[in-house]
Amino acid sequence: MNLRLHIAQRALPAIFMTTFALQAMAGTLVINTDTSDTAVKAAFTQAVEGFEADNPDVHVKVNTFDHEGYKTSIRNFLTADPPDIVTWYPGHRMTPFVKAGLFDDVSDVWSHNGLDEKLKSAAQATTIDGKKWGVPYVYYQWGIYYRKDLFAKLGIEPPKTWNALLDACAKLKANGITPFAIGTKQPWTTAAWFDYLDLRVNGYRFHMDLTNGTVPYTDKRVQAVFDRWDDLTKHGYFLADHASYTWEEAVPAMVKGEAAMYLMGNFAVAPMKQAGLGEDKLGFMPFPSIAASVPDAEEAPIETIHIPAGAKNKADARRFLAYMARADVQARFGRMTEELPVNREAPPPSDPYLKAGAALLANADGLSQFFDRDAPAEMAKAGMDGFQRYMLKPETRSDVLARLEQVREHAYK
Repeated sequence: MNLRLHIAQRALPAIFMTTFALQAMAGTLVINTDTSDTAVKAAFTQAVEGFEADNPDVHVKVNTFDHEGYKTSIRNFLTADPPDIVTWYPGHRMTPFVKAGLFDDVSDVWSHNGLDEKLKSAAQATTIDGKKWGVPYVYYQWGIYYRKDLFAKLGIEPPKTWNALLDACAKLKANGITPFAIGTKQPWTTAAWFDYLDLRVNGYRFHMDLTNGTVPYTDKRVQAVFDRWDDLTKHGYFLADHASYTWEEAVPAMVKGEAAMYLMGNFAVAPMKQAGLGEDKLGFMPFPSIAASVPDAEEAPIETIHIPAGAKNKADARRFLAYMARADVQARFGRMTEELPVNREAPPPSDPYLKAGAALLANADGLSQFFDRDAPAEMAKAGMDGFQRYMLKPETRSDVLARLEQVREHAYK
């Protein structure tokens, strides 16, 4: 046999294998995510399976991390070995990666799929320098969940104003019921109180200025927020020893009727339902108005997906972003996680709490992401630690605000 022909024939399988491998690699989409909670993981898995069914030429590989591990590792893998897609959050949590050139501009995905109108409520949160850097696919409302049966027994109507809320708290406490459940062992729960009080006292624009670092924490308007917080902390309207409980560990107080209200995100509904609180006992109401002249903004954390700047398969990544922006996909995801689709063309939810949340967010003056997403990491940690300290010892308020101002002065440089 001709030696050259023999060598060529032996080389053909290797060439075919190399070509096949390259083709396979070209059709593989690698996703890194922290969707590790049971319901969210199941919903994300279903979304991936739906995408693969619609795009049989693409194989999706999903790497799932726990939440804390993901927070510490995302910058490393975005820099060293970027996947094709990552799940993350908009606003301040997204900004450092955009400024570092680690996220891809996906404005084309928005324009080609008409997303500016379909995802309008979350468009601002994903925009920096006039460009879009991710696609939002689900969000959820915060508000006050309350025991309807306890309210009815004591003749309390769901309060719409701050004074009405204080009256309700006084009546509940007089009858041996703690007005508010809360667990601050993980201090992020305190941030919901600060956010809502600031949104109701000073409004959305001020709250964004504050979390953007342009307002001192010693400002009299921040002091006014703590004046209203004092109305609750100094009268013992929160669960005693709340620093001993996680948010889940505070749920039994609601279930047993030891507490009547809980300021929490909609993810708290599932454990309360599982513990026996049905729709006949568990109600939902917006956070009451404080200043009549201030329009009501709401707390609504948004989940987003992004394409790393160093992604190897950006074409299929863009197909996946467009898929996750679809109304039917977001509606199905939200049903599984008890959250809300961002796409305004999605059918309205049937769940009463989600239905109330959808109406709430649709009429909001603005949507806050949550303190630890709206503020940079250093400020967020100091803030939540400070809020926890204040809630345990309201007399430390001045020291807490002075400390937050010290952090603010260098956290935004």
